[in-house]
Amino acid sequence: MERKLDIINPPFDSPVTDLIIEIDTLRKRPLKGSTHPAIFFQIKHLFHILESIGSVRIEGNHTTIAEYIENEIEHPSNQPEAILEIRNNENAINFIEENIDKSPIDRAFISELHKIVVKNLDREGSRQPGKYRLENPRITGSSHIPPDSVLVNDLMIELFNFINHKHPEKYDLIKVSLVHHRFVWIHPFDNGNGRTVRLLTYAMMIKMGFRVDQGRIINPTAVFCSNRDAYYNALQQADEGTEEGLLIWIEYVLKGLSSEIRKIDNLLDYNYVLLKIFEPALREAERKRIITQQEHKVLQLAARMQEFKTAQLKTVFNNKSSVALSRIVKKLRDREFLLPVSANSRTYIFNFINNELMREIMKALDKEGFLPIKDEI
Repeated sequence: MERKLDIINPPFDSPVTDLIIEIDTLRKRPLKGSTHPAIFFQIKHLFHILESIGSVRIEGNHTTIAEYIENEIEHPSNQPEAILEIRNNENAINFIEENIDKSPIDRAFISELHKIVVKNLDREGSRQPGKYRLENPRITGSSHIPPDSVLVNDLMIELFNFINHKHPEKYDLIKVSLVHHRFVWIHPFDNGNGRTVRLLTYAMMIKMGFRVDQGRIINPTAVFCSNRDAYYNALQQADEGTEEGLLIWIEYVLKGLSSEIRKIDNLLDYNYVLLKIFEPALREAERKRIITQQEHKVLQLAARMQEFKTAQLKTVFNNKSSVALSRIVKKLRDREFLLPVSANSRTYIFNFINNELMREIMKALDKEGFLPIKDEI
């Protein structure tokens, strides 16, 4: 049922109003954390990977976290379609972060997102990347019949006008929920609509003030991919076109966002990251003989200090020569477990991206409830 696209005013005593107040408080709260920016943005990179895996999983891509990590470590140049689909999504996230401040969310912006999402894909590609569909599709597993293709352009103009209209700030979260549903309802492209709309949600949240450059991780896909059936059921309620159905959808979105933002903001507390994520991951890496006992000690120092100089290893190894310690550090550098803060620097940071530690970090995050996707890692 088609309904005019407009802001909804929830009752003052409704769960939606409570959620808006709660999330708006989180949005405006100053972010003050003890996690080193270089460490935090490695964690952010992991969440981008999870967001990409989760988004394509909803569409039927069955790549597991373990398979993706193995491919990144062992075969980074190998790009089967399932892996390429995930990397396309990561590239689209990067595009958003690089362009969101200098570009309105309009047809050109969405078209570029769609082109990136479907690039070089066959099964999950598009016959017309970045262009609106010319046919009238049926959506597998859904009773919703998208509007006729001749209406798509006008409906998308209405959608972009709604996105860019300066509504009062108190409606921001209602707006992002309504836009997500409306985009899915229009189904503007021949393929890739779900992946594109979840990226649109990410872009709108950054526009709203959930700033990644200020150290906040946003993972809205976690709201949708943790329970695919709940996602589609909530969308179906909104498809009815009633205010009641739309409020059910809005509440579903906002509950998920509130949970994710609160959980992920814990990662700004470095004591939490160290004790719950890094130290368990390093212990497991030694147990599996990914690293030696000596390497474990070096990486533990690196993790605890966040930045360290080779000379500081004397506090851990008072019986080893500088030459011997340099050899250990070199080996860890060669494996990219340690990275110099700049070229030729003897100051290092702990690194777990695209190396054998990444899987153990993912396992530790999973144990603490951060992973929306349930896999054997």
